[in-house]
Amino acid sequence: MFERRLYSHIDWLLLVALLWLVVIGLAMIYGTTYDAASGTVGREFFTQLTAFGLGLVALVLCLVIDYRSLTERSLLLYAVVIALLAYVLLFGEVRGGSRRWISLAPGNIQPSEFARVGVALVLAKFFAEARAGGQSMTNLIAGAGFVLIPFLLIAAEPDLGSAATLLPVLLGITFVAGMRLKWLAMVAVVALVSAPAVWTYGLQDYQRSRIATFIAPERDARGAGYQQIQARITVGSGGLTGKGYLQGTQGQYKFLPVAHNDFIYSVLAEELGFVGVLATLGLYLFVIMRSFDAATLAKDRHGTYLVMGVLGGFVFQVVYNIAMSAGLAPVKGLTLPLMSYGGSSLIATLAGFGLILNVRMRRFTN
Repeated sequence: MFERRLYSHIDWLLLVALLWLVVIGLAMIYGTTYDAASGTVGREFFTQLTAFGLGLVALVLCLVIDYRSLTERSLLLYAVVIALLAYVLLFGEVRGGSRRWISLAPGNIQPSEFARVGVALVLAKFFAEARAGGQSMTNLIAGAGFVLIPFLLIAAEPDLGSAATLLPVLLGITFVAGMRLKWLAMVAVVALVSAPAVWTYGLQDYQRSRIATFIAPERDARGAGYQQIQARITVGSGGLTGKGYLQGTQGQYKFLPVAHNDFIYSVLAEELGFVGVLATLGLYLFVIMRSFDAATLAKDRHGTYLVMGVLGGFVFQVVYNIAMSAGLAPVKGLTLPLMSYGGSSLIATLAGFGLILNVRMRRFTN
């Protein structure tokens, strides 16, 4: 548990940067759900505010419990995640044709958001204790097996976007564990060769439609391409300094669907402009570099691998969501971590950074 002497080793700069990103996200959610006619704000803001409080509790718990104790129990935590994902497929709440949520009395929980943390913990333990680490093909196949089970369960919801975020967790850990680059190149070649078969048999109709819409959204500007076109317009309309907080048109007048969720970055670009975007991206870059620094300072391989696993999933989400908002990637239901609306996403992300802070803080312990 937590020792008072460790206070001085907490990375307060990283913690403050994380809190600033959450506050910016809350401000954007408030703006996109605010109804000027009635002077009221949507329930999404209060839901996110509650999730923020729960997320801070999760962060503190993941900070005060020695990460080595958590990695020792990682198989149990991993099994809990798998059980929750299986429960979702059988009894989860259905929304928009997807079964992703477990209904609780005060709200809902989305187990797929917590899968990245569970996978990062179990892979950190596995590769830290495995002989030859990531340099053994057998170890890599076994590690991929840990990812494959939750990947298939999440993809079956269906939620291919969230399932895909598990792959950077595996990549981040295996890369620092010594995986040979030629093996990564072989995987890339296999993926390229199998792409036609995956397109024909592995993707559902709506998934193929999203990719086709990304390539040419103007072909269905009022239908499938509407969201992507509006996202581009929203980003571009902000200019250098933006239209001002609560003064945007795309977000305020609901031209951009689900602006508080998948496209929170677009609203930020419209209201705060290029200057606001640079400041926010600077915060994300600081968080990423500071976390990477924690990986290099870790006292053992468990800590290094754990940080790289959590960081891998986080970086993928940030890059993809921003690229999607700018029209550079197909529209997919991936939140912008720490900022987009989504209680489970916020809680899981803060819990992950609690682990990163934990690793950095305990670098001087025995």
